[in-house]
Amino acid sequence: MKNRNATKTVFIGVSGGVDSSVAAALLKDQGYNIVGVFMRTWQPNWIECTWQSERRDAMRVCAHLEIPFVELDLEKEYKEGVADYMIQEYRRGRTPNPDVMCNREVKFGGFLKWALSKGADYIATGHYVNRSVDDGGVVTMLRGNDPQKDQTYFLWTLEQDQLQHILFPVGNIPKSRVRERAEKYQLPTATKKDSQGICFIGEIDMKEFLGHYIDEKKGDVLDILGNVIGSHKGSLLYTISERHGFSINRKYKGTHDFPYYIISKDIKNNTITVSQNPEKDTQDTTIVNLIDLVDNKNCIKKGDILSAQIRYRGKVKKITILDINHDDKIARVKFAKSDATLAAGQSVVFYKDKECLGGGVLV
Repeated sequence: MKNRNATKTVFIGVSGGVDSSVAAALLKDQGYNIVGVFMRTWQPNWIECTWQSERRDAMRVCAHLEIPFVELDLEKEYKEGVADYMIQEYRRGRTPNPDVMCNREVKFGGFLKWALSKGADYIATGHYVNRSVDDGGVVTMLRGNDPQKDQTYFLWTLEQDQLQHILFPVGNIPKSRVRERAEKYQLPTATKKDSQGICFIGEIDMKEFLGHYIDEKKGDVLDILGNVIGSHKGSLLYTISERHGFSINRKYKGTHDFPYYIISKDIKNNTITVSQNPEKDTQDTTIVNLIDLVDNKNCIKKGDILSAQIRYRGKVKKITILDINHDDKIARVKFAKSDATLAAGQSVVFYKDKECLGGGVLV
């Protein structure tokens, strides 16, 4: 295997974290020619700069493994494809997923295209995703072996021509074992904490981020009868099913002290409607439409009964494909049960057992 891999070059994204560090070490052990690539992206000038310390850790890992280190400027791809897109979607009253867009536009967009243009056979990342290849060369994307870390939800936009050139070295290893491997390899990042927050930007509250680009306009919180019962900071900043960030200052006799959930938004009038029983008070959301459809093996057809997730680590739900148009990349699907948490802009990701087939964006 090592002799066969010695003819293959892999550009691996080294983020300065433990997952990508172990992924690089594993690939080197497997005999590949490895190049470590640190992707530098856009960060707003009003937050503390973090990429320089992450780059330093990535350089230390590459030096320890004795592999080349390259810095790749993907600031434009991130600013336009992730940050600007996210802000635009919120302004439209939708709820995008920045991590999905980051993977599509940056890691498996700009990085993949650049790496292949430089002669790489593959790129690799530290994502917890499994990958298998059949005798015909078709790649199947599978859930990672650690159910608490599986990241296929964020990678549903990957298509077959991309999967042909992507490796996921830690996808079949539980997170605890990855830490053990890091210590075994004596990696500088072995004890480093996992990063959190918005992809590449870090630990920052979404409303705080959006508040710098979307004017906050105080508005009314309504109950299901249209009565004003509280206030909020701006309807554009909220998403369906959210239960925090707004205030309730009027409660009716006989109501219990249960949390209120957002069940709808009126962008034009800048109001949000809330309920203590969202499943009961939400209009039927069994049948929904999807755009930007991806079917990574071109195998999904009308009538298929699949599993789906509408958020990372969310409950697996049963759906039926009512209509699908691969040319226009649209589909109409039916959930087995109405779901009060569905929101325009969300990713609906399709699964068949452990296989991630693709997905689409709710409209």
